[in-house]
Amino acid sequence: MTRYVALLRGVNVGTTRLAMADLRRIVTDLGHEDVKTYLQSGNVAFGSTVRDAEKLAVGIARALTDELALTVPVLVRSGRELAAIAGGNPYADREDDPTRLLVAFLATAPKKSTVDSLAVPGGENVSFTVTGREVFLHYVDGGYGRSKFTNAYLEKKLGVVATSRNWKSVRALAEMTAS
Repeated sequence: MTRYVALLRGVNVGTTRLAMADLRRIVTDLGHEDVKTYLQSGNVAFGSTVRDAEKLAVGIARALTDELALTVPVLVRSGRELAAIAGGNPYADREDDPTRLLVAFLATAPKKSTVDSLAVPGGENVSFTVTGREVFLHYVDGGYGRSKFTNAYLEKKLGVVATSRNWKSVRALAEMTAS
């Protein structure tokens, strides 16, 4: 049994509402075990014998559409991947405030050319590192809420679906999926 987390994009932050009890039920009904949600923003940890993260993501997304008429992107990472992310943040030693550190999880690795051309909007003090399917973000002078370097900006510039979590959430999800 492998531990995973499914990260749903845009849940309970705009018009897309999803009760975490419904999310737990759907993931459990798909045959996964030890299903637990974190916060109200579409994070669900679970155990599964399925070894294909993309298959897991597609199954959860399809069930959300079929049962609740919700169409939301779902990204899945294994506990091992989350442990590597939590242990590999290049900015963790520079910042004590977890709200200034975020990770943008990408559906796929972006093209090298789009990564090479990615730039912070003028006047903002944001550091970023793209590593495979993640973007580590450090908002030096403030939080994510006042920045133009947002999840939507990353999606547009990199050409891939993304969903972002603050550092506190990333660490909590890594703990929830630790074997």
